[in-house]
Amino acid sequence: MKLEDLLIKRSENKCELCKSENGTTLYEVLPQDRSTEDNNIMICDTCRAQIEKKAALNSAHWNCLTESMWSEVPGVQVVAWRMLNRLRNESWAADNIDMMYLDDERLAWAKATGDHDNDGSVDLHKDCNGQQLQTGDTVVLTKSLDVKGSTLNAKMGTVVKNIRLVPENTEQIEGKIEGQVIVILTKYVRKQSS
Repeated sequence: MKLEDLLIKRSENKCELCKSENGTTLYEVLPQDRSTEDNNIMICDTCRAQIEKKAALNSAHWNCLTESMWSEVPGVQVVAWRMLNRLRNESWAADNIDMMYLDDERLAWAKATGDHDNDGSVDLHKDCNGQQLQTGDTVVLTKSLDVKGSTLNAKMGTVVKNIRLVPENTEQIEGKIEGQVIVILTKYVRKQSS
């Protein structure tokens, strides 16, 4: 039986953190040497977006950890501990951290990514005015840009349609100008209203 099938059966096709039945997918709890039932969990899109800092932390959503932190699944315990620590300014989360027990090995695993040290801030692509950018948005250049390795000069006011977010860098997007895909810094674009 495939790992994902085992996890679907274990989770009853529900998010192992919040019990949502909407859009659950496999999530690897990093770091790991190899994928096992213990270090992979099923989570919903809402939990994933907040864990991966693609959406703002919603403390009301994470009240679910009061129950799921007691799971016997090591991966669930580790993610619960990390998220409780990110929410440690909330009194209920601080109380749960005090009650939660992880053995030395799991605690080292939970601390390994450093994610628990982060606050509730999120890493989002934002334009020069602080508006959140999404894949498919249309933006306007706020500065004329010379494109490295090309004779192309993108003029201020140029409209760039159907942008793509650069996943590993929130300060960059990709867009097509004069048929050429280029990387553009988000501080030089303004989201165009629909």
